[in-house]
Amino acid sequence: MTQERPFDLINKSIGQQVMIRLKNGIDIRGKVVSFDAHMNIVIENAEELHEGNLRAKLGTILLRGGNIIFLSPV
Repeated sequence: MTQERPFDLINKSIGQQVMIRLKNGIDIRGKVVSFDAHMNIVIENAEELHEGNLRAKLGTILLRGGNIIFLSPV
């Protein structure tokens, strides 16, 4: 069994819908466009969720890697 590195997992997420939780408790849902070595992630069609309900449509955004707690496929 091979282990995948974090960058491998994020790379597999490009073009896919994901859910991202930020340190401030906000959940962001959208499609991963790209990322860099600092795990800054560009998300398009981003939506802010609060307790699973849509709070705001954000469009294309850049999330700073240091603020991300987790990323999960939707």
